[in-house]
Amino acid sequence: MPSYEICGLPDASVKESRERVRSAIKNSGFEYPAKKITVNLAPADQRKEGTVYDLSIATGLLAASEQVLSDYLKYMVIFGELSLNGDVRPVNGLLPMVIDAYKRGFNFMVIPYENRKEIQYIEGIKVLPLRHLKELTSILNKETKPDILTPEKWTASQSGQIAIDFADIKGQEKAKRAMEIAAAGSHNILLIGSPGSGKSMLAKALPGILPDFTFDEALEVTQIHSAAGELQTSRDLIGTRPFRSPHHTASSAAIIGGGAKTRPGEISLAHRGVLYFDELPEFQRNVLEALRQPLEDGVVSVSRANSKVLYPADFMFVASMNPCPCGNFGSAEECRCSQFQISRYLAKISGPLLDRVDLHVEMGRIDYEHLQSTGLQETSEQVRARVNDARSIQLSRYNDIGKYCNAQLSPPEIKAFCKLDEAAEALLKNAYENLNLSARSYSRLILVARTIADLEESTPITAAHIAEAIQYRSLDRKYWS
Repeated sequence: MPSYEICGLPDASVKESRERVRSAIKNSGFEYPAKKITVNLAPADQRKEGTVYDLSIATGLLAASEQVLSDYLKYMVIFGELSLNGDVRPVNGLLPMVIDAYKRGFNFMVIPYENRKEIQYIEGIKVLPLRHLKELTSILNKETKPDILTPEKWTASQSGQIAIDFADIKGQEKAKRAMEIAAAGSHNILLIGSPGSGKSMLAKALPGILPDFTFDEALEVTQIHSAAGELQTSRDLIGTRPFRSPHHTASSAAIIGGGAKTRPGEISLAHRGVLYFDELPEFQRNVLEALRQPLEDGVVSVSRANSKVLYPADFMFVASMNPCPCGNFGSAEECRCSQFQISRYLAKISGPLLDRVDLHVEMGRIDYEHLQSTGLQETSEQVRARVNDARSIQLSRYNDIGKYCNAQLSPPEIKAFCKLDEAAEALLKNAYENLNLSARSYSRLILVARTIADLEESTPITAAHIAEAIQYRSLDRKYWS
């Protein structure tokens, strides 16, 4: 008797392909095989999810029933969801699948037309975008020639990056300088200060000074967002660095990744960009502690009972917080909190997490004269030009080891690329011994100094660079002592 069976651990969406494939074949003018049909999805022990298999299953049925020629099929990798009338619909996660197929030796990709922008910049592959099943069958039967997509040249885009300009932020010159250093070297930064001092505003102005994307970085980021289903609107290659700002009620699975159907979390969606936590102590303790390993390694391993997934998570961590529950501790305003309340509030931020933050910046109350000042302020474009120059120096320096910025260096690489002069070495030794810095803080201090030197286009790291880096490591001694 005629039947249709799918084996190979299919989920509900894969099983439902039976009706989509049957209707699409009939509505495309072909005969649906009235036989016992078995669709085998290998490997059989790996769960199959999504609608990406529809077009390949339909093509396989037509080839097996000899309604289309199969000469070209051995060269093709076919992706796409089918609608009931035979239209080819877009799918999520296409970019990483295409890249993986290319690495496995295939270079002819059949894709949905709406997914074409996602992979139009990749050279070395032939891409055939389709709107309908009949277009593919016509090509397979050699009735028409395939209309291959022509690769385009990719350029970074800064459209929509500047929501708040640096020129709109009055005062807080020290914090602006720290934010410029953080952007240039992709360093983690903590802004701490009383309410209304401009912490959130400064963080939201950060996207305007972030360095340009390289093509390799854009490709990495777009693969993650494609797999997470975040390219629903344009489906184009992402041209600006991600800026993710989750609410403090977000769960651990939402931040780190996972869930019923394992998907990238906020830290992976912020890869090569910024993850901003506003009101840092309000986040759940388990969420904050889960950040420690990704901040150190740049990847996150999500393990479940039946699967283990490794997601990239190399992001710049930016956080802001008040010094106490009322926000006035350490300022001119009277603090209403007891010592116990302050200690309990600050204890929400553990020492190991704080140790992984490169720059600690204290932001005080803005003077009235600064608020009323009409003098010219540096714009985000001017700051971004210096950041781009510094990042270009880093890209050139680390070209042979595949690194993008100073924050990515490992301890052996720090010794190789971060040379200190004698005065800088003496000052660093003094700071390490008197401030009781950890080995991690020592390494991160050198990296911050390396970025400061790059902003000044200096090859050696001098005592002045070390001195400026040291002043950004004092808050953990002031508030957490």
